[in-house]
Amino acid sequence: MSNFATVDSATRQTQGDSLTAEDIQGSGSRASEDVATYATQLGDDALMLGQRLSWWISRAPEMEEDIALANIALDLIGHTRFLYSYAGTAWDKTEDDLAYFRAEEEYRSARLMEQENGDFGQTIARQLIASYYMYGVYTALMQSQDETLAAIAAKAVKEVEYHVDHANQWVLRLGLGTEVSKHRIEEGLFYMWPYVDELFEDLEIHTRLAEQGIAVLPSSLRAEFDERIKHVLDTAQLEVPTTPQAMSGQRTGRFSEQRGYILAELQVFARQHPGATW
Repeated sequence: MSNFATVDSATRQTQGDSLTAEDIQGSGSRASEDVATYATQLGDDALMLGQRLSWWISRAPEMEEDIALANIALDLIGHTRFLYSYAGTAWDKTEDDLAYFRAEEEYRSARLMEQENGDFGQTIARQLIASYYMYGVYTALMQSQDETLAAIAAKAVKEVEYHVDHANQWVLRLGLGTEVSKHRIEEGLFYMWPYVDELFEDLEIHTRLAEQGIAVLPSSLRAEFDERIKHVLDTAQLEVPTTPQAMSGQRTGRFSEQRGYILAELQVFARQHPGATW
């Protein structure tokens, strides 16, 4: 991994290395209502972004990138499975119940994760922001007093390290490449930047769980995020956008224009054939 984001070796945890979604389902542990809500929120972020990235399969600018984006999407779907499996223990629901049979307004994904792929520069801009945000969240959650969340975070952060490195390398290639590539990544950052503040907004669920040492306050991650983003953009000879921020919907989907379209594609088969197995 590049030096743009590193995990102190003293804080690395081996817990979660062999964790599976089935382990969580069969462990007998039950999440509290608040923990389940929080885990679902994290899972919604991963699911929406994974679904967006999967569109690039067979469409990426080169074969290696086709595979890379597919692998990142699979990582994110894997994180979703862990988080939904744990959340479902509070409500006697399966991961499929939470993925396929909730209504649009029941999701709590951040709007950044739902934004359109656009061109490749726009997708990489979204990846840069999302990956650094997720890296900060999972790194902090490795210290969670909730052992299951800590184990999920310990497993996820190792994959998100790659996501960060992948985004870094493409931002450098685009920013330091041709006039066209530089323009594309600049436009992508301009498009995605209005949705940054919402990522770091403290909601009531964050505050309640942070007081118990279970969750992390998103606002506490902002300074490090800003520092790391500025470093990679400076290195790529790009400016940190000053784009005005979009109005927050507090993750309710109130102002989301894309969520319904993503879910229509994601859920159509399961809803047409409820109870089907594959």
